Amino acid sequence: MKNALYTLLYIGLAIPGALNAQVYADSDRKTEIAFEAGERLEYAVSYKVGILNVDVATVKFAVSSAKVNGTDCFHIKATGDVSPRYTWFYNLHDVYNTWLDKSDLRPVYFSNDLSEGDYRFRSSYNYDWNTMTVFTKAHNLGRNEIREKRYPISGNSYDAVSLFFNIRSLDVSKMVPDRPYPIEVVFADTVRNLSYRYIGNEKLNIKGVGAINTLVFKCQLADASGNAFEDGSEFTIWISDDKNRIPIAVDSPIKVGSVKVRLTSYKGLRFPLTVK
Repeated sequence: MKNALYTLLYIGLAIPGALNAQVYADSDRKTEIAFEAGERLEYAVSYKVGILNVDVATVKFAVSSAKVNGTDCFHIKATGDVSPRYTWFYNLHDVYNTWLDKSDLRPVYFSNDLSEGDYRFRSSYNYDWNTMTVFTKAHNLGRNEIREKRYPISGNSYDAVSLFFNIRSLDVSKMVPDRPYPIEVVFADTVRNLSYRYIGNEKLNIKGVGAINTLVFKCQLADASGNAFEDGSEFTIWISDDKNRIPIAVDSPIKVGSVKVRLTSYKGLRFPLTVK
């Protein structure tokens, strides 16, 4: 159950942002930013095995305004929590924060604080775009181990949360159906690669929300060497086909059963979301 819940929260926080990304030139970015301070998104994460399909966790995103060293930024806070009815079995509370420069949406600083059962881990990333490097600090509180690392990044390197919000302002019309695109995600000790394919369009009915027109994508994770996981499994994600470009749902196979993520509530969107 621990591994399943870890997978659920990773998908809920990381994959929705990663899947719609592409290595675009700056000229391909839309002039309109797809979000604004005050936006709130909430998701239910469920675990399905056989006929059993149970909501076990929630993932929330909140956007506000902040200043970092005099720079006007968007502050994005993402949290993942096990549903109260399951905390007796396995307690999990993960908090992710990232600050994006409002002028170009590049990440300025990132931090996380992970509490998963007896496991406690904190890390931070400090981006230096003048030298195209990132300085990371990782602290395993249980072992009292601290690792620090500096390594190069490209203009399309993002932590998972900043990637989520950057891709929402990209021009999806330039994507070629079924063509694999690479993504770069910054972790505490490396940059990892993902790939995704645009599949098509679909009207998706979401429990408690309604029917939403979506763009459908398939995404494949890669290991540290850049190779896909051995089982070759792909995640499917549905993104709203409108100016908001918000993730609506995720469906992912795992070793036992599958993970499903669905939008449960939203407010403060910059543009109206058409729901039927």
